[in-house]
Amino acid sequence: MDLKELFLIALGTAVIFFYVVKLLLFSRMLFPKMWFPLSKSFFTSMGEWAVVTGSSEGIGRAYAFALAKQGMNVVIMSRTKVKLDQVAKEIGDTTGQRVKVIVTDFMKDNVFSEIEDQLKDLNIGVLVNNVGTLPSFIPCKFLESAELDQAITNVINCNVKTMAKVRFLFFGKKKKNFFFYLYRGKGVIVNISSGVASIPFPLYTLYAASKVFVERFSQGLQAEYKDKGIIIQTVAPFGVSTRLAGYQSTNIVTLSPEDFVKSSLQYVRAGDKTHGSVCHIVLGWLLQSIPLKFLYSELMLHSLQDYVKKKTAQKAPSSTFESGKNK
Repeated sequence: MDLKELFLIALGTAVIFFYVVKLLLFSRMLFPKMWFPLSKSFFTSMGEWAVVTGSSEGIGRAYAFALAKQGMNVVIMSRTKVKLDQVAKEIGDTTGQRVKVIVTDFMKDNVFSEIEDQLKDLNIGVLVNNVGTLPSFIPCKFLESAELDQAITNVINCNVKTMAKVRFLFFGKKKKNFFFYLYRGKGVIVNISSGVASIPFPLYTLYAASKVFVERFSQGLQAEYKDKGIIIQTVAPFGVSTRLAGYQSTNIVTLSPEDFVKSSLQYVRAGDKTHGSVCHIVLGWLLQSIPLKFLYSELMLHSLQDYVKKKTAQKAPSSTFESGKNK
């Protein structure tokens, strides 16, 4: 056997080994309870309080309920006081846990010092950064967006700046304000991104790009603070039946907020990024496997627009699709 044959055999073996390992790692995601088990006291061991932004409805509300059911007191934030008060009452009545309401609009500037004052004395162990805004419910090309300048400002303030600023409050310069008490060596940050950030996504260009920031910023922070025992994870869902998704009917792909959150919490120890559920993990794999030329064809883009418009028309009598609101 000559050197060339040996090289080809070694190369083939290495490729096979690489894909076998990749397949094994992927298969772990299908069985999170087996591979990433959590003790019953996992979340309460992080601290007494959980903070959830954008928690008046949808995914944020579901996270607040789920963490309260785990035994944590919760701080809920959004800009709609009536909704927050209702959620606070429901959580308190259902779980018996304490709930603190903070009314704030993350699309505005200079809201963070007030938030810091209201959180500084709490023993906080979990932060869920869920707040976000969609420039336009109906997908459209970037330059065709209504009130484009304001949309850019809203998305940057809400989806980008908030991610960095909220962390600054808790990793702040004063030791007493260290959100996860770095010297204590524990804490969880969950940042909600989106499945559309998996690839450059036409018609949702601004929104998808802002969610890429969420992922990269989170992954960088995890690398910086992993040795401190802090978990920083991006959760990137696809279909979840929320206002921003047009309250789609639930099915095997489109999950209710409650079902999605219940599933996603099982992946907390699964790495710095997860799609949060088995079906969404498979969707993420499929999306990255489809040639972009096919996804970016005019036929596909028009089909997406027509589909969303149709769903909007069906839901319009009972639902409001306002852009620029916290999730």
